[in-house]
Amino acid sequence: MSVRKEQSGRRSIQVEVEVPGTPEEVWQAIATGPGVSSWFVPTRSDERVGGTISSHFGPGMDSDAAITAWEAPYRFAAESQGFAPGMPPMATEWVVEARSGGTCIVRVVHSMFAATDDWDNQLESVESGWPSFFRILHLYLTEFRGQPCSMIQLMGLAHDGDQPAWNEFLAFLGLTGRGPGQAWSTPAGVPRLAGCVDQIGGGKEPYQLLRLQEPTPGVAFLNACGMGGQVYVNLCFYLYGNSASAAVSTQEPSWQAWMNQHFPMG
Repeated sequence: MSVRKEQSGRRSIQVEVEVPGTPEEVWQAIATGPGVSSWFVPTRSDERVGGTISSHFGPGMDSDAAITAWEAPYRFAAESQGFAPGMPPMATEWVVEARSGGTCIVRVVHSMFAATDDWDNQLESVESGWPSFFRILHLYLTEFRGQPCSMIQLMGLAHDGDQPAWNEFLAFLGLTGRGPGQAWSTPAGVPRLAGCVDQIGGGKEPYQLLRLQEPTPGVAFLNACGMGGQVYVNLCFYLYGNSASAAVSTQEPSWQAWMNQHFPMG
């Protein structure tokens, strides 16, 4: 991973993924509110130049971007204020390129203008976050394309460093020592989930992706990350199909109570 630097002062990073689907199908997944909410974070989009894309990353962490280009189903762009005090505005461009064999390349480019390297770490952090979500996008378009999605988004505050908090999180969920492809279910005392481990990521912000069969087919994303001198653990469920909404109504209160018990925000 690296930040591309130009003489004009523009700094940018680029991430891409190949996914199944036509440009129109892929566009629905990356450019509409319901589509983005099916694999990323709860999102609303006005879907027009001059409109707004609003993304909800957690309590008190909403991000708005002004849409500056809208060329369905191949390209759109937006600009948002920097997500840290003093950070320059960030421009984001999404491109869909059709490939043979019924697939498309999805490419996202984030860029800003800065005279120093002060914000390169933030750009690199954005870059490192996309591969896990692009994996969810790939699973969504492969197995659940067009199905309704209901999401549970949970966040808790840990009291140890990143790695101790992550180890504790995995232990609570019965995931210690589990590798990709291995079957898994939550232990006693934890709300019921079952499926298998899909992907494990390390680095400064470790994460795991789980493919779910219970309570409904779907994907779970969990990670630990440091923000503002504190360590947070995140747990998101993407449940698909006609029974997903009912499953969320049943599961969300239990999971919120569990998170409040073990990783209270207060």
